[in-house]
Amino acid sequence: MASNVNPTVRRRRLGQELRRLRELKGMTAEEVAERLLVSQSKISRLENGRRSISQRDVRDLCGVYDVEDQRVVDSLMQMAKDSRQQGWWHAFGDVPYSVYIGLETDAASLRVYDPQVVPGLLQTRPYAEALIAGALPETASSDVNNRVQVRLRRQERISAPESPLRLWTVLDEAALRRVVGNRSLMREQLEHLVEQSQLPHVTVQVIPFDLGAHPGLNGQYAILEFPDASDSSVVYIEGVTSDLYLEKPADVQKYSVMYEHLRAQALNVDQSRQFIAGIAKEYAQLRPH
Repeated sequence: MASNVNPTVRRRRLGQELRRLRELKGMTAEEVAERLLVSQSKISRLENGRRSISQRDVRDLCGVYDVEDQRVVDSLMQMAKDSRQQGWWHAFGDVPYSVYIGLETDAASLRVYDPQVVPGLLQTRPYAEALIAGALPETASSDVNNRVQVRLRRQERISAPESPLRLWTVLDEAALRRVVGNRSLMREQLEHLVEQSQLPHVTVQVIPFDLGAHPGLNGQYAILEFPDASDSSVVYIEGVTSDLYLEKPADVQKYSVMYEHLRAQALNVDQSRQFIAGIAKEYAQLRPH
């Protein structure tokens, strides 16, 4: 479940408010940076929530924007204080995609397309262990275990008794055919996928190989939407050394339309469930290796 104070979301909201104050003042980020003797990139990172915001930053910016209402200043200062708290994921060490986890923790719905693997929120422990170890061969076993623990903790959003995450995932058949670990492990993973797909707030669809070319061939992405209307939707694209977060309405809309095409072209829910179960039976009939 999302905590009462999610530092990632607080940073986003605070950044949006600071951007609004700057625009009301009629100033560019470059002009603000010149006034405060900082880089323009710092102002941009503060406004997009990618950088921790100190109370001193808020005080200085409110001074530049001539914010006279002390209640507004105090509210922003409190948000800055809250945004510097650590989320639950920090207990597991240096998590490379901590910004995403913070967003996912507070999201109301998540739409995922994955062409290669089963999404993290629907993975079994053995599958997650084999996948992470295989994808990151130079990672120490302790770090692999931490990543697995974080993944399992994230899955609590699916099983939450109140306000569970609304998850819609579209998978390419390749994610079901790729043998991660061994065939026995894959059978268990696919059976788990079928089981999870029966939850009322989880939808799983499959795009079979026979469909040919489709809008998802460019790669994996996720669209996060939030319960608070003031929090804009985010498109998340995972990278090897850095991740991409798209928040401009035009970008989000483009990916949303692409996702609708994927959903329309994929097998429907019942067909997908039967398709996954059929591949699971194939794994069960073959010799494990």
